Amino acid sequence: MPRLVEVPGYVRFWTASAVSAFGSQITGLALQILTAVALGASATEVGLVNAARWLPYLLFGLVAGVLVDRCRRKPLMVGTDLGRAVLLGAIPVLYAVDRLSIPVVCGCVFAIGVLSLLFEAANQSYVPRLVPKELLNAAYARVEQAGAVAGSTGPLVAGVLIKFMGAPLAVLVDALSYLMSGLFLASVKAPDPVPDRGAGRRLGRELREGLAWVYRHRTLASIALTSHAMLLFNSMVSTVFVVFALHELKIGSFGLGATYACAGVGAVLGGALSGRVVRGLEVGPTLIVFRVVAAVGWLPLVLAQRGPWAVVSVALAYFVVSLAIGIESPVEMGYRQAVTPDRLRGRMNATIRSMNWGMVAVGAPLGGILADRIGYRFALAVGLSGAVAQALVLAVSATRGARAADELPADELGPATPDLTPRHVAAGDDAD
Repeated sequence: MPRLVEVPGYVRFWTASAVSAFGSQITGLALQILTAVALGASATEVGLVNAARWLPYLLFGLVAGVLVDRCRRKPLMVGTDLGRAVLLGAIPVLYAVDRLSIPVVCGCVFAIGVLSLLFEAANQSYVPRLVPKELLNAAYARVEQAGAVAGSTGPLVAGVLIKFMGAPLAVLVDALSYLMSGLFLASVKAPDPVPDRGAGRRLGRELREGLAWVYRHRTLASIALTSHAMLLFNSMVSTVFVVFALHELKIGSFGLGATYACAGVGAVLGGALSGRVVRGLEVGPTLIVFRVVAAVGWLPLVLAQRGPWAVVSVALAYFVVSLAIGIESPVEMGYRQAVTPDRLRGRMNATIRSMNWGMVAVGAPLGGILADRIGYRFALAVGLSGAVAQALVLAVSATRGARAADELPADELGPATPDLTPRHVAAGDDAD
């Protein structure tokens, strides 16, 4: 069986993902500093800027899936990368000429969110055209590992860049990263046929078809619904964690940094182990076991007490949760693509992703309200309990019988990768 490095175009695809992931981490910190310090924004205005980033997922998530299924995916990815480069590049230019304001930043961030929504739906749906089915899990795991490394080291790099270059120029670095990503993707060679654009295609019908595929599917329905719930309760915990750690546990900025670093290590390790684990347990048991581990993994955080062991407790919780998600997430992603026809993959990915981010938008403020009104530990306990509940629901659902063999006929999966004949073996073998 071929290794990932031998799959034509995958290394360039992965490089594009890694470069843009690091760039996004830089912008995430630089924009907050730019709005809060350089523009003198209030806490509410900073919140509006952050909300503008995710609002497109709620407003246009389902429509984006239809659009992706109507278009060739590589040109869409290249175009959205270049569009994001232009929008981000405009921010330091506007700042330099004293034309940057909070409404302008919100508008730019909202537009970037729209392009990111389209990019991500196309990106996830393009991978099955690029790599053979038995390498899907490994392909997604390598991309998630790159994101995890970016998540753990990106803020440090961002801090150095902001210190020596200033926040506006740090944003320009991200613009260049999207430009590089677009150029790498443009050079990838893989089948990307023009979808059928017959007159019979209608937006409403295609939306219903995508929703029905996800929420009426024997196994996808339970995976998707419990994934929404997991994001809801995990966002409650992660939102409350920062104020709980600083005000109640008193672990300081070093403790927060150490915790996030441990989370990054767990995510990278999880991605590395994902293929081996699914070969031993199969798809359904892997999803269930590590959803449970990810839920119970929050326990050391909920029980943490102020003192010398506080940092150890919260860092352990984040490491375990990130490890479990790092193992489970690529398996879920690969399985979703394998059981979905190519013509529906854009809608399937956009539906699940938009609903997931919608749950984050609900869970984050809900966790904050519970923490302010009742208490930090109560809010954390609610998040932990909800996470455990969704994992148990998944355990008794039809997903427990999900197998790597649950694939569609070859003619429904979309174009095969040239010169690579998929063999029916477990995902991730001999992957690099």
